[in-house]
Amino acid sequence: MGVISKDKKKITLYYNSENSIGKQTYAYVESADEDILAIDISKTNVTGTQWAEIAHNMNVPVGSLVNQDHPEFKKKYGNEKVDLDEHDWLRILEKSPSTLAFPVVIKGERFIPIHNPSDFVKFMDDDSAALDKPYN
Repeated sequence: MGVISKDKKKITLYYNSENSIGKQTYAYVESADEDILAIDISKTNVTGTQWAEIAHNMNVPVGSLVNQDHPEFKKKYGNEKVDLDEHDWLRILEKSPSTLAFPVVIKGERFIPIHNPSDFVKFMDDDSAALDKPYN
């Protein structure tokens, strides 16, 4: 059992309000006619366990959640791509949450990376289309 709620009737958003993609995604999510839990990682501490669960549910390595082109990351690790273990990537996200590569939307069992704010609209369209499908 994970620590992140997977409620089908609620949208959970992990985002950074200090970057444009985060702000725009939040605006899209807020306009949805659904219950919302918005977690602004610039103001709320997210644990390593939560980051690990997010990565696991998206079937990606934890390191893919980190923007290695972020100035804060480059300041510490330089311009070369680095290969770190999961614990190190989790520590980066805990200590420097602004390095999060993209917002993440969670609804039910679906964990969706938002690389562009319009990805949320596509997600909601897909989610609504599933409601229209007849049961077999």
